[in-house]
Amino acid sequence: MTQDVEMKELQVPSNSASSTAPSTLQLLKEIGSLIETGSYAREVRRIVRAVRLTIALRRKLKAPVLAAFLNFALVPGSEAHTRLCSYLPKEDEHDMEVDTATSAAQTLAKHSLPELEIYCYLLVLIFLIDQKRYNEAKACSSASIARVRNLNRRTVDVLASRLYFYYSYIYELTGDLAEIRGNLLALHRIATLRHDELGQETLLNLLLRNYLHYNLYDQAEKLRSKAPRFEAHSNQQFCRYLFYLGKIRTIQLEYTDAKESLLQAARKAPVAARGFRVLCNKWAVIVRLLLGEIPERTVFVQKGMKKSLRPYFELTNAVRIGDLELFRTVAEKFAGTFGSDRTHNLIVRLRHNVIRTGLRNISISYSRISLADVAKKLRLDSPNPVADAESIVAKAIRDGAIDATVDHANGWMVSKETGDVYSTNEPQFAFNSRIAFCLNMHNEAVRALRFPPNSHKKEKESAEKRRERQQQEQELAKHIAEEDDDEF
Repeated sequence: MTQDVEMKELQVPSNSASSTAPSTLQLLKEIGSLIETGSYAREVRRIVRAVRLTIALRRKLKAPVLAAFLNFALVPGSEAHTRLCSYLPKEDEHDMEVDTATSAAQTLAKHSLPELEIYCYLLVLIFLIDQKRYNEAKACSSASIARVRNLNRRTVDVLASRLYFYYSYIYELTGDLAEIRGNLLALHRIATLRHDELGQETLLNLLLRNYLHYNLYDQAEKLRSKAPRFEAHSNQQFCRYLFYLGKIRTIQLEYTDAKESLLQAARKAPVAARGFRVLCNKWAVIVRLLLGEIPERTVFVQKGMKKSLRPYFELTNAVRIGDLELFRTVAEKFAGTFGSDRTHNLIVRLRHNVIRTGLRNISISYSRISLADVAKKLRLDSPNPVADAESIVAKAIRDGAIDATVDHANGWMVSKETGDVYSTNEPQFAFNSRIAFCLNMHNEAVRALRFPPNSHKKEKESAEKRRERQQQEQELAKHIAEEDDDEF
């Protein structure tokens, strides 16, 4: 008998696994039931899990599937159902993934939960954006934001934060980002009054992005400094905040703080967010060059970033050598890349660093050299290069970049003998900065630890409670592992 059963199992066609796999509509209904459970139990983590599962289904969303899910989740004839169905194209019934019998049986379960209604808005909005129907997406996003304004439920906050993101994203795609700035400010004020911290994080980042898109750095800094601060709830939003803060600090010439923010954003960003990490590294390289540092070669050969960081690698090489002519060539060669990255104005600032680096190399190589030779080696293209070289050398001596003197009578630059660096305080400063960095990283790791609730109470638990607790811990660990791959 066992042999016959085994033979029958072998005769099953290879596509049986795909035929028994749940359809997209069935998966959406399971997500809807998960949202319903989270709403009744007031468990935000279930709503977060539903959003994460939806992102995995994004490429499978089609108009018939969405229409069937709207009929299942919303009451036909209601305002939300009528509005959302108007955005979906009418298609033939044979395109649906489920048969009419099962769909008719399951559409009898009607729901009127606000969470499900907002979730339906989110699904339709994502579908319209993917189909590049931007005008309809703008109308849908505006309607969803108007609905969210009237809801003050903690289980809606997660879905509302995603709607805020797509609301700003669709207006950015159409070039109308300035139109919604007032609405974003009003939504941020409402989220603050309702103590919606996740909404505050999301809306603050969207407002900063809105201001920086139009180069309104002063207004962005005023908003950032006056906005209420609290412990970050989303790692993705915190990374975005650090990146925008680094850009603001860079424009304000606060390079040390900008470097710390940009490197922290690149370090905290998930591995899957490659584009974000590339952008952080581009700005961090420029800031380090403006500080007089030379980034390590390993920064430019990271996996998946070598091609994107190639222009900045050649720029770093020109600054390291101190060759002004090579610096001009690289700036002209990759002018389009620097313009699209919005780093062209920062690269213009690097010209002074290139000259200073070249002058430092000259002072190390020569104990005495004429100012005319200095101008020739720096390749100054001014009408009076000797006078410019003299002023550049004098400024570098005053700033402490080189240890030399200027003989104005003979037109020389006389370098002093290089002393032992270990007899100065430089090693102590370097060692202290490394210790501070390690201590800061340790403190952040301690603050990021998550402890189970009531861990201080020592109570005897039964076997059933122990199994339930272990299952919850496994779900939490899986949630933490997958959290960094979402939203980027």
